[in-house]
Amino acid sequence: MQTLDPDLLKTFLAFVDGGSLAKAASTVGRSPSAVTAQMQRLEEIVGEPLLAPQGRGRGLTPAGEDLVGHARRILAVHTEALLALKGARADGRLAVGTTQDFADRGLPELLRAFAVSHPRVRIELRVGRSIELGQALQAGDLDLAITMRQSPGPDEVAVIGEPMLWLCSQKGLAAREDVLPLALLDPQCGFREAALAALDAAGRRYRIAAGSASLAGVRTAVNAGIALTLRTARFAHSGIVEAPREFALPPVPTAEFAIRLGQNAGRPARDLATLLSAGLASSAA
Repeated sequence: MQTLDPDLLKTFLAFVDGGSLAKAASTVGRSPSAVTAQMQRLEEIVGEPLLAPQGRGRGLTPAGEDLVGHARRILAVHTEALLALKGARADGRLAVGTTQDFADRGLPELLRAFAVSHPRVRIELRVGRSIELGQALQAGDLDLAITMRQSPGPDEVAVIGEPMLWLCSQKGLAAREDVLPLALLDPQCGFREAALAALDAAGRRYRIAAGSASLAGVRTAVNAGIALTLRTARFAHSGIVEAPREFALPPVPTAEFAIRLGQNAGRPARDLATLLSAGLASSAA
């Protein structure tokens, strides 16, 4: 009986999350031809086509769609087993930094799993803005950080892409007006820059109805219905939903977040990076 090779499944999920074989090749560090060969091998094992032509690229077949969930579960169990075996004797302090996006949704469950597999490692968590976390990582105050990505860096071990979304209160705006009211973090913020750039390019009039140094302030303004904001789906909970089409808002890019390791990061930090790379990509999907 043939088995599903974890390496093949990793490449398959890299295609699913990246949307193309070229991005999958970049993610797994292989050539496009090698990735194509891996997909062909996986199709041979499964006995069904997994990818099919779709427009100018390729998409998933019904069998490919069925495999996605199985692949994520198989790799999750595989990672859990490896971490449990490696982490039993690991100890020391692990300083982790993250943006609020992941502190709210995605990270807590993964940190709990890591704490179970590495019971002697003391975790210290810092939640902040990307620029502050990046500075702390470079200064050696953090072992690992999840930050919004501005450009590729040598300390990155994984990149997670999540679509940006225009979000508003599920009750809508309290008052309709011609000028679009926005709730945004204070500069410097990648979401702020993306929102203003998209609106400027579309010639859409707007005003900053609420500015805040923290996401708590943005959430309050959006929940109150006095403004819309631009974040990812991780921000869409507790009364906040994707803005309806009637707002005719312009398209926006995909946000990229990097999992980064400090220069002197030890084995526990690398174990956590492995867990986060798979777990956060899965929760994004």
